[in-house]
Amino acid sequence: MLEWWQLKFALLKFLNNMNNKKWNECMFVIQKVVREEIQNFQKSQPNWMRSSQVREMLSISDSTLQTLRINGTIPAYKLGATWVYKQDEIIAVLEANRIGRKETEHV
Repeated sequence: MLEWWQLKFALLKFLNNMNNKKWNECMFVIQKVVREEIQNFQKSQPNWMRSSQVREMLSISDSTLQTLRINGTIPAYKLGATWVYKQDEIIAVLEANRIGRKETEHV
């Protein structure tokens, strides 16, 4: 295994031997990889919402959200004294309870 100073020396030697074009190409590739990794990480992480954000998203009152949480309609997680919700679970509940157009039309 390399010592930190050996790695640093090898990196400095490598960088000194690079011309500007190669450096720019290398930085472009690194930036692209980092951007992709950040996007993949963000997609894989659940988007946690607080109660106020859920109420705003659904245009409902605090008591309505509490009722939905208590009766299990909306999955919720308690972190200390704070209730949090996964955005994708809220959306899944909405999609699962979607009423088709024909059912909402009045005769």
